[in-house]
Amino acid sequence: MKITKLALFLSISIIPTFLWAQDVKEAPKNWFNLDYATDSVMGISTEKAYQELLKGRKASPVITAVIDGGVDVHHEDLKDVLWINKKDAKTSGKDADKNGYINDKYGWNFIGNAKGQHIDYDNTEFTRLVRELGPKYEAMLPSTPKTAAEQREFRTYLRAKRTLDQKIAEASYGERNYSALVASVDTIISKVGKKTEAIQLTDLKKIIPANDKEKLALQMSEDGIQEEGSFHDFYTQIKEAEEYYSSKIAYHLNVAYDTRAVVGDHYELASERYYGNADVAGPDAEHGTHVAGIIGANRKNSLGIKGVADAVQIMSLRVVPDGDERDKDVANAIRYAAENGAKVINMSFGKAFSKNKQLVDEAVKYAQSKDVLIIQAAGNDSEDIDISPNFPSKYYWNDTDSIIGQAEAWITVGATSWELDENLIANFSNYGYKNVDVFAPGVAIYSTLPQSEYKAMDGTSMAAPVVAGLASLIRSYYPEFSAKETKQIILSSVEVIDKKVKITTPDRLEQEVYLAEISATGGIVNAYKAILEADKLRSAKKLN
Repeated sequence: MKITKLALFLSISIIPTFLWAQDVKEAPKNWFNLDYATDSVMGISTEKAYQELLKGRKASPVITAVIDGGVDVHHEDLKDVLWINKKDAKTSGKDADKNGYINDKYGWNFIGNAKGQHIDYDNTEFTRLVRELGPKYEAMLPSTPKTAAEQREFRTYLRAKRTLDQKIAEASYGERNYSALVASVDTIISKVGKKTEAIQLTDLKKIIPANDKEKLALQMSEDGIQEEGSFHDFYTQIKEAEEYYSSKIAYHLNVAYDTRAVVGDHYELASERYYGNADVAGPDAEHGTHVAGIIGANRKNSLGIKGVADAVQIMSLRVVPDGDERDKDVANAIRYAAENGAKVINMSFGKAFSKNKQLVDEAVKYAQSKDVLIIQAAGNDSEDIDISPNFPSKYYWNDTDSIIGQAEAWITVGATSWELDENLIANFSNYGYKNVDVFAPGVAIYSTLPQSEYKAMDGTSMAAPVVAGLASLIRSYYPEFSAKETKQIILSSVEVIDKKVKITTPDRLEQEVYLAEISATGGIVNAYKAILEADKLRSAKKLN
């Protein structure tokens, strides 16, 4: 599922709040590339690595696939760092390179059709499972005789149904309260008599609330100006929150809503490979464009931002709608990337249920055979994913949901903020001693947006491309290293944090832990140390 534009938390106050507790206004725009000793922010020392270790060295271009919701290939800071399929770059209507995808110049869109139509919204996976399994199991008792396969399906259905019911209740609560808040704030705007861009704190101080709802809305508006910097930004945020919950009810959690017919594939035919279209941007390319910029926004121009990698070619693969991605599309995107030369894949998405995990597992195995390093976002639910699953995952399952192996060239990434204090771990970030390998910057990450714009966003979706950028950097300057060796370099060179930090538990309580308790490495990736480690490995190989 795509990360929302807002932090996804329900507070214990009258309404859920999207005004994030950590101050996201003080970080430098390029902080994720900066160095703690020099700049006093917990970046990954990218600039220091380029200036002190990589200056004068040559790099070979590395293809990095962004499997996401779409990428704006015309962005001023991305257009010169894109992978282009030169063999089929013309809009001819014919599959010039015979790879099964017609005119796939920049990559492929697996959630569109040959007529140029797209899926924008989709369900969550648990909603789809309830729709699929409900007719068979909704009236079935636990004591009803079942085969082993039916018993597993029945348990999946019950878990999906419980999740759906809970999420509908939360979304209804959020929509109801945010709609009431927006209505009250609209009344205040009317009383002020100015456009939202012009409303100041002094204007609000003059308003006499007519009732308790207006009093609360007025207080929140005043607090919003302090938190967000302007009334307009506060108002935009609560409108987005209202839309977020409305969309969840109308699309994500609506069993009756199903747009897959738009794609025109034979959805239940898991082995089907060739469907979709060449429009890799789709109707909403914000998330994927932001991710792509973090990885490799042009470092050689004077525009916008600098990505982590300076010799990367971004391959764009669209599979993530506003809702949960589907396993069939994810598997096909992974295969496409591996078949067309990608050496790094970034996957800034995830979900709690998987319809066809084995299909994705087989695609991952194929990518591993092609020496591809996969980078995955850990997720944004403040959960321990050693306990609560997050898919895709590095573990391979058999048809009884038992683990039978794992992808060795795979890194799962949690998110950090920029200050080395108790708030270092982003309060939305998932964690897990076994399932989260490393942490990386994921708060207030300033990057590219469609239409050559820029914005700061939060999420493990932002942390994963920091690591994907680092992996691309290493593979471009050290092309002799395999995906597994690149992973080992990244994990063995982390900045180990030997102090306790706060995490938010699933029941929204705070707990102090060491990073070594919630990740495999106990640290944050560091480009400078990674290059030093890579040099050591290169020297060791020469000696042998």
